Amino acid sequence: MTPSDASHSRWSDLDRPPLNVPALRRGLIRPDGLWSSLDVVDSTGSTNSDLAGRAAGLTEGAVLVAEEQTAGRGRLDRTWTAPARSGLFFSVYLAPGAIPVRQWGWLPLLTGVAVAAGLAKSAGVDTALKWPNDLLVQVGGQERKAGGILAERAGEGVVVGIGLNVSLREDELPAPTAASLALAGAVSTDRETLLRGVLRSLEQWYGKWREADGDAAASGLQEAYAAGCATLGRTVRAQLPGERTLTGEAVAIDGDGRLVLATADGLQEPVSAGDIVHLRGVEGGLT
Repeated sequence: MTPSDASHSRWSDLDRPPLNVPALRRGLIRPDGLWSSLDVVDSTGSTNSDLAGRAAGLTEGAVLVAEEQTAGRGRLDRTWTAPARSGLFFSVYLAPGAIPVRQWGWLPLLTGVAVAAGLAKSAGVDTALKWPNDLLVQVGGQERKAGGILAERAGEGVVVGIGLNVSLREDELPAPTAASLALAGAVSTDRETLLRGVLRSLEQWYGKWREADGDAAASGLQEAYAAGCATLGRTVRAQLPGERTLTGEAVAIDGDGRLVLATADGLQEPVSAGDIVHLRGVEGGLT
């Protein structure tokens, strides 16, 4: 192997080894469990796009992980990129079946709760949720984004994608407002440990939600999300579809998973989609 070849080897960064696929399958796939398959690819544009393109032939519980994602997508068509093996970039296929479609909007919020719970156990990191899909951590007293969630209808179900910065160093971050678990003081940045923890947590929360027929209150999901939501109690600006803007205090998450804003004119208005900016109540500035 020439020096040039060595620099491009998948082992060129020994702090970021590849995932052990057989070990992950042994730990996660069970006959009576949610996860039905787990595949890892070296590189792809978007795991969400890949799974969505195969949705017609998928069994619920399919998991696709990319060691590197070159065209990852967030909400509002934002891009998500990171160095190879520096994070967890994966998508899962869920098919809620008989649960009314109007309640499927809870799936990204459910995923947020599951990720936060999984990381608390596996990484020792307190992860807060910014409505509707951002994962926030504390770095140097500032709240910064370490990950995000994107849910999309596909076939008869939903593809839920998760992007999580794990070992990124400060000079590798895409923006000053970004962060990683390592920078947040994680006790473990072993990606296999983290992935197992997150997927097991997601399986538990999804199971509770389905057993409650998609009722977020009865399953405990609505209460858990509100408890972990960093948006509640803050003054926020919601940039809504149609270039409309709404400013108010985030006071609740309603039964449909919408963010309820109390505006200056005394009204309470639910927001089902939009870009949320925290204006006040954030130590260290705006997010």
